[in-house]
Formats: sequence, structure tokens, C-alpha cells
Amino acid sequence: MPHLHMEYTANLPELNADVALLRFNNALVASGQFAAESDIKSRAVKVETFKVGTALNERAFVYVNLALLSGRSPQIKKQLSESLLAVAQDLCPWPAGVEVQLAVEIVDMDRESYSKVLINN
Repeated sequence: MPHLHMEYTANLPELNADVALLRFNNALVASGQFAAESDIKSRAVKVETFKVGTALNERAFVYVNLALLSGRSPQIKKQLSESLLAVAQDLCPWPAGVEVQLAVEIVDMDRESYSKVLINN
């Protein structure tokens, strides 16, 4: 915990997913909300098949979903969302002529049912 999922459209050729994930992870560490940097797990999925609306002009998106154990205040979740959105805005040079939508969603994971174990061989 937390788990960060980033989806981004394939028509964003300058977006480097490895760099993006590291920047998101660094922002989460800097928030002071997480006990250890190794608790932060992030992954990225490039979406090859997508539609944004119905217009014929080219569009793209980056969607970030951050799943947290339940119990944080709405203010903390808003701060995390705004911090991740700021990172997303500066991920890459956005392609000319493409309308890009950036979104961040914070979701609660049920603390009572979440289980985790660390295997260290």
C-alpha cells in the first residue's frame, strides 16, 4: 500500500512510463503519508485501443488511480490528488494538436480486508 495505476494512451510518444512512475513515487514519498518508500507500488499500462468522446479530432489521456488503505481525511486525499496531478502535467512534451486529458482518482481500500506479506529470500 499504496498502489498507483497509470493508464496512458499510445498517442503520447514522448511519455516515458518508467520516468513517470518514479516521479509519482517520489511525490508520494514527499507527502509524508507513507511509512516506507518500499510500500509504494506503481505500474503503467499503455492503452492501444481507446476512444475519447465522439469527435474526430485527436485526443489522449493519462489517468492515475491511487488506492490507499481507508482512514485518511478528505483533505489528505485532496492534497495527494493535487500533487499527483501536478506531476502528471509535467510528464512530457504534449503532442501538438492533441487534446490531452489528465485525471487523478483516489480510492479507499478496505483496511480490515487488506492483507500483505513480505517474502525476503
